[in-house]
Amino acid sequence: MSDACLELTLELLRRPSITPHDEGCQPLLLERLQAIGFQGEFMDAGEVRNLWARRGQQGPLLVFAGHTDVVPTGPLPQWHSPPFTPTIRDGLLYARGAADMKSSLAAMVVACERFFARHPEPRGSVAFLITSDEEGVARDGTRHVVELLRQRAIHPDWCIVGEPSSDAHLGDTIKVGRRGSLNAVLRIIGRQGHVAYPQRADNPIHRAMPALAELCSEVWDQGNADFPASSLQISNISAGTGANNVIPGELSAVFNIRFSTEIDEASLRARTEAILQRHGLSYEISWSLSGLPFLTPDGPLRQAVIDSIQAQLGRTCVCSTSGGTSDGRFIATLGTQVVELGPINHSIHQIDECVAVADLEALARVYEDILVRLLG
Repeated sequence: MSDACLELTLELLRRPSITPHDEGCQPLLLERLQAIGFQGEFMDAGEVRNLWARRGQQGPLLVFAGHTDVVPTGPLPQWHSPPFTPTIRDGLLYARGAADMKSSLAAMVVACERFFARHPEPRGSVAFLITSDEEGVARDGTRHVVELLRQRAIHPDWCIVGEPSSDAHLGDTIKVGRRGSLNAVLRIIGRQGHVAYPQRADNPIHRAMPALAELCSEVWDQGNADFPASSLQISNISAGTGANNVIPGELSAVFNIRFSTEIDEASLRARTEAILQRHGLSYEISWSLSGLPFLTPDGPLRQAVIDSIQAQLGRTCVCSTSGGTSDGRFIATLGTQVVELGPINHSIHQIDECVAVADLEALARVYEDILVRLLG
């Protein structure tokens, strides 16, 4: 087994690139890509480092997308080895970012090195879109680069995002879409007063409970063959002054709606506010859209990924839209077909994050096979 993918992964993992910092990961990757004919450009914004690198100008265009930033380590004493000193134990490589997703980036680069050595004049172009703002607010990263590409009329045909999509075995699951994500902060306004004189106050907690219960039980849609039904989840409720004899003057609730392609953002907002108004609440609500739902239907990219996994791993994969959001939601707005394929995700964001060493080379083989099927 070649050590090329492992060696590059180790180099990346030694760099403490906690979001939004890159710590030299992208220049390292660009150096490798330039050696095989890529032209690179940093599209930085604020503290965020973004890399756009492309080889070739003709279509179709396949993009490998990913991120070099990682989440904070958490309590260092709980790690069995330092999180930025990659360590191999019993066939597993432990480090922050091992699964999410520096191993994918290394596999993508190694796959391209091998592909272009065998196919110096492919039937199309390959690009990399790499950011250090995926684990953070995701404002100055892929979203920023996508807007610049839109201004330049660059619309990739296909994109493979290296997010850890696999469940129990490498390649057993790929993401062919994601649900939309709509956030809300709700402020319900009452009137503060003494608990012994409720007639002189207006308790926002009592007023809010029936409305919030209705929001939680609302059937927004039935989902479809590709997406589960949309779901509203309350993540935080706060009220009170800290005293047990004071009716508070307001209540704050934070909730998120993960929604399918069966409903749109405007309908979700309108139906939510109709429920609030039906309960006679005095309220203020602020909305923020994290991303729209997207789906990559059956087509060249999806089939190439499925066939490559079968050929290289002997595995039939499940096509899923489950999980949270990813930067694929921004890239899909360019009209690009997007599939997420990466390592097993059981340890991501956890203490002792890890990836199987054997999966590094296997993932590189799958990525290379996809390149051959689409552009070889």
